[in-house]
Amino acid sequence: MAIKKVTVAGSGVLDSQIAFQSAFKGFDVTVYDISQEAVDKAEERIRGLRHAYRHDIAATDDEFNAGISRLKFTDDLAGAVKDADLVIEAIPENPDIKHEFYKKLAKLAPSNAIFTSNSSTLVPSMFAADTGRPKQFLNMHFSNQVWLNNTAEIMGSPETDPAIYQEIVQYARDIGMVPIQLKKEQPGYILNSLLMPLNAAAGALWLKGVADPKMIDRTWMAATGAPWGPFGILDAVGIRTAYNITLAAAEKNPDAKPLADAFKKMLDEGKLGIESGEGFYKYPDPEYKTKEFLQG
Repeated sequence: MAIKKVTVAGSGVLDSQIAFQSAFKGFDVTVYDISQEAVDKAEERIRGLRHAYRHDIAATDDEFNAGISRLKFTDDLAGAVKDADLVIEAIPENPDIKHEFYKKLAKLAPSNAIFTSNSSTLVPSMFAADTGRPKQFLNMHFSNQVWLNNTAEIMGSPETDPAIYQEIVQYARDIGMVPIQLKKEQPGYILNSLLMPLNAAAGALWLKGVADPKMIDRTWMAATGAPWGPFGILDAVGIRTAYNITLAAAEKNPDAKPLADAFKKMLDEGKLGIESGEGFYKYPDPEYKTKEFLQG
């Protein structure tokens, strides 16, 4: 089948980027979330991407406006998916929430619709049965700032139809991504399998009082030339996602619980990262982007 109509379920920072990038590249996209308030915030967030697209990839106002014109927003799941060729699930990184969502989605979406998950760490075989279409289900994981960090890690389950897998590979290319094709299931894919140990090590240094987050980021950035450090990355990923991942890790490894508790404290204080305007840094102008940051 040819993918023409796309639904993105979830409207957070990265979810909104996935939706707009797809629309920007010519697809009709519906953005779904569970409340009108969330949907309204998503529309505002997406319209706020204009400067980044203009500055980073020289997109014209006409091109950006054309992308906006291909977007719809709704808090009605049935309406959002009734004509979908592809549903990209980008809801919270919580297995119970995802199980429930896929069981509901399976009853509402067309039988030929493909489902993909943007899960950061959970593999598709965990939810394949819930979808009612295991051959048409796989993961497609994006990186924050999709218009610049344009990877799409594609991971099927043992039941995924190879032809469907290749269709998603082509879709990734069609929206300007570099398709990273995994040969087998791996929690965390490639990117997060590399990134999570870095963030865990940074968290341990912080909680032990060895150095504060800014000093840890400064060290990483100055020594490697990276544009941001682990705590800047955590803000971009979102503290809610980081908490859910770390909490799940703590079930198997109690050593992860103090970091999960620290993230929970930030959530309780409303420090969600870029999404709320404050995490380890304040946005839209975080300290690590200034010339003085690396000078100490």
